[in-house]
Amino acid sequence: MDEQEIKNQYRAFYRAAIAKDRAGMEVTLDESFHLTHMTGMRQSRDEYIRYILRGTMNYYSEEPIKLTATVNGDRGTLCAQSIVAAAVFGGGRHTWRLQLDMTAKKKDGVWKFTDAVASTF
Repeated sequence: MDEQEIKNQYRAFYRAAIAKDRAGMEVTLDESFHLTHMTGMRQSRDEYIRYILRGTMNYYSEEPIKLTATVNGDRGTLCAQSIVAAAVFGGGRHTWRLQLDMTAKKKDGVWKFTDAVASTF
């Protein structure tokens, strides 16, 4: 089921980000991926991954509250509401009620995220 695969990719991304696993993050994020942070800052996939790997952004845990995926052909969306423990941009460790509104595409049989917009819920 495609909707479940999209949800699984979201969870796989966080496992990889927590482990600082570049290959794991690259498997879930398309080369065209961009993240728009709550501040409005926009990052490409490669820049976002670099920030995670060098510790500018540190993820410690992610607990999903509600994951809602929809699919239309080879395109999909995910609204993910999770409790995320993180320390970002030199701030201390905090727990966030993070919502990511994401778009995805199926490429070579694998769902990859192409865009994400972060907010709180």
